[in-house]
Amino acid sequence: MKPTRTAPAARIAAAACTALLALTVTACSDEDVDKAKDSVASATAKAGEAVASATEAAASELAKVKDGVNAKGDVKAADTTKPDGDRTTAEITATNSTDKKADYTISVNFRDGDGNLLDAAVLNINGVDPGAAKSGTARSNRSLSGTPKAEIGQAVRH
Repeated sequence: MKPTRTAPAARIAAAACTALLALTVTACSDEDVDKAKDSVASATAKAGEAVASATEAAASELAKVKDGVNAKGDVKAADTTKPDGDRTTAEITATNSTDKKADYTISVNFRDGDGNLLDAAVLNINGVDPGAAKSGTARSNRSLSGTPKAEIGQAVRH
């Protein structure tokens, strides 16, 4: 699995939280400022932990696949949507380029416009006939702001 860039995502989250903190603490008492700082620190830490946790879970699922072959070239991600208004989804299509029925395990990375990793998910597309295509939906593990892009991190045919 290629390395993820959680540090830039954490820096962006920290910058956004700092700006929020600056707006929040204007004309507040020292006690209010301390509460706001604690709240921002907690939110920043949780955002970084969520990305790290999702990335680790995706890597763990891919590690379970035995005798798999790199099939990233067989898999494509469509544009993302938020059909339920909350979590980001993307249709993922696997096209079986072999002469045998195959299953695919795919890690999908959700990135912001700057390329920072926001979340990761794993999708299994099973029983793809030879020469055929089959789709599944990758869903983010949490609500993502903006319009993230889905990209294929890894795809294994087995």
